[in-house]
Amino acid sequence: MLTLEKQPELGTRTVVVVGRESVGKSQLISTLTGRNAGEMNFRGSTVTVERYRGDGIDFIDTPGILRKSDTETTRMALASLETHETVILVVQATSLDDDLSEMIPLVHGKQGIVVVTWWDQVDLGNEAAEAIRRLAVEAGVPFLTVDARHLDPATKQGLVNALASPGVFAKTQLAARAGWRIVPKPGLLEHRVFGPVLAVVLLLVPALATIFGANRFADWLHPLVTAWIAPAITFVDLNAPGWVRMILTAEQGDFGYGLLNMGPFLLVWALPTVVVFSLILGAYKSSGLIERINGAIHPLARPFGLSGRDVIRVMMGFGCNVPAVISTRSCSACSRGPAISAIAFGSACSYQLPATIAVIGAAAATHGRNPLLLTTVFLAWLLFTTLVYLRLTATTQSRSPLNVLMTPGRPFMQWPTFKTLWREAKGTILQFLAQAIPVFALICIVAAMLSQLGVLTAMSDVLGPVMRLFDLPAEAALPMVLSSIRKDGIFLFASDDGLAIPMTTTQTLTAVYLSGVLLPCLVTAMTIAKETNWRDTSKLLLRQAGFAMLFSALLAWGGKWLLG
Repeated sequence: MLTLEKQPELGTRTVVVVGRESVGKSQLISTLTGRNAGEMNFRGSTVTVERYRGDGIDFIDTPGILRKSDTETTRMALASLETHETVILVVQATSLDDDLSEMIPLVHGKQGIVVVTWWDQVDLGNEAAEAIRRLAVEAGVPFLTVDARHLDPATKQGLVNALASPGVFAKTQLAARAGWRIVPKPGLLEHRVFGPVLAVVLLLVPALATIFGANRFADWLHPLVTAWIAPAITFVDLNAPGWVRMILTAEQGDFGYGLLNMGPFLLVWALPTVVVFSLILGAYKSSGLIERINGAIHPLARPFGLSGRDVIRVMMGFGCNVPAVISTRSCSACSRGPAISAIAFGSACSYQLPATIAVIGAAAATHGRNPLLLTTVFLAWLLFTTLVYLRLTATTQSRSPLNVLMTPGRPFMQWPTFKTLWREAKGTILQFLAQAIPVFALICIVAAMLSQLGVLTAMSDVLGPVMRLFDLPAEAALPMVLSSIRKDGIFLFASDDGLAIPMTTTQTLTAVYLSGVLLPCLVTAMTIAKETNWRDTSKLLLRQAGFAMLFSALLAWGGKWLLG
């Protein structure tokens, strides 16, 4: 256990930790406090201001600062810096002069220390040590060099002791210079021609692995969970009071909308999707690969109102839309809107994706088609229409060629550890359970009440004639209504041995497409409203619904010529 050699007189002190993106702030705090904050070699992985309790010190972890950006996370970090007087300024050894030039003006007059991370990448011997000494003397504060991933006990104690006697940042600019800048060598992703192609392939891997990995596991788990939960549903239907049945089962025909019916869906389909996706994405992040991908994909993403670094936020939505939307706080103001639109429209979340694949599989079994081919057609149409939607709705400013990728530089690559991957998966799962599940439970209860009151049936009767616009049977209206509330409603199109509603192949693809993109699920819509406001969210929903209906009509009537 680390202790301060000189305890503060007035109880626990607060220290704010600031620095540019991806310099190792969260990992440093994690090591000092013993709390896992995650180890992400990924720009903008911290999107909130969090307090970690140490021995005698509270550490405030802030998002990375990009002074020339207008991101919400940068504003959050600067606001936190203004309210605290003791600072740990974290800078990266490989770009030390640039980091100090950028950050020293922000901490002028504050008391604190400078921690130089990634010191293991610097191999300049006494010359480097002398440069650090000169910088510390001119800045007026202690400089400590560390490898944040591997802090030995002596280094940890040295950091805590330095905080007990911090200096005062004396200047707004330093005349002294370290004199080096260490840049990792470019790889295939930096190639002008092959780089973007490879980046696109790597971005598809998490989604494809999730589809053919998590869903294979779900296929095995589904009958086991069904066998376990079926007696409980029967018991509730036979013995429970009416209001309990309404909440827990709310059965209508062969399908139930209650917590007991739909809750296991999360365990069987959604949770494996979240876990597999988070593990792959964690490997991308912690290795630094995702930043290389972002740089390569940026020229392709810019015409659609996104930056390369925004693309990963959209990909996160395939695991869960909630953390993906929250993570857009680190997007620039001009690209945050398109990023949220892309998540709401094109990111098939952990509810939607397995339900969609299940229905496509049922259609393949019914019509003797190849499920891989139908899945590929669906994903290709989803990608194409998402890009068209973004191109037509993104502002001219967000699509400007002058929007450069705002990152400090090319990151170093490193092998991810098992502990790192587990931290990433654990954090995503906890966020999924804490934010998505409570709203999901509320939606289940509301949907069950609407079902019992006959509201859903009435809505489907009213919307039945509208289905003709998309060459769909009237029976498709009910799954469409439910899918607007929560995406697992898409599952209503399938049964145990094929399609639940007689439809052609094209009709099936149209039904699952329209159900998926007509509106984001209520959980996503509420998150978007919380991150922005209900007025902007309402505009987004209306715009998305309009484009979704147009694209669905094109698929319905054009697809008849190709797929039947």
